[in-house]
Amino acid sequence: MKKISSSLAIAGMFILGTTTAMAQEEAAAEASKGFTQVLKEQFIQGGPAFMGIVLLCLILGLAVAIERIIYLNMASTNSSKLKQQVEDALASGGVEAAKEVCRNTKGPVASIFYQGLDRVGEGLESAEKAVVAYGGVQMGQLEKNVSWLSLFIAIAPMLGFMGTVIGMIQAFQKIAAVGNLSASLIAGDIQVALLTTVFGLITAIILQIFYNYIIAKIDGIVNDMEDSSISLIDMLAAHKK
Repeated sequence: MKKISSSLAIAGMFILGTTTAMAQEEAAAEASKGFTQVLKEQFIQGGPAFMGIVLLCLILGLAVAIERIIYLNMASTNSSKLKQQVEDALASGGVEAAKEVCRNTKGPVASIFYQGLDRVGEGLESAEKAVVAYGGVQMGQLEKNVSWLSLFIAIAPMLGFMGTVIGMIQAFQKIAAVGNLSASLIAGDIQVALLTTVFGLITAIILQIFYNYIIAKIDGIVNDMEDSSISLIDMLAAHKK
């Protein structure tokens, strides 16, 4: 009898040890999964319909954001240096020399300066109007496609919520068909439904960060354009005297 009890105890310890080892191996395997792998699995579980559209919003939004950031960085110039060069050129070589400086400088500030210098022969008022009008054109170029970015920010969470609502409807349809409220019956559908909302919100958060950076960059360039335009009119007024 003692032998049987000892054998059962040993067998129990062996089974317990095996179960614990298997649980530890599963936990280690789950922990070893990278963030990308987990994200991929969750994305697949969310379903291709709404998750694919949300992913498309993220890709298009990032494409617009990257294009705008590159354009705005190229549009940023050292306006203080440009104003000094234009002022020196006006003093030494006149309007044509100043226009040559603007031709050789990239950015909206240099373009606005060129338009003002090109119209200064028609009078100071005409030059000021040209600067204001062309400043509006340059502002439109800076803000180009930014509205698409705000659209993707708004659409992504809406699509996520729509996927969640549809998933919840399907879960309740299962309950109605079976006639039994079982957590295991609808847990999978609810999980899939909530995943679409999570990915929609993640997409909106990522794009919102880029959007705020782009808007801040545009505001800085526009303020620089306005300040430089005033300085140009003052320089032209002084040169006319």
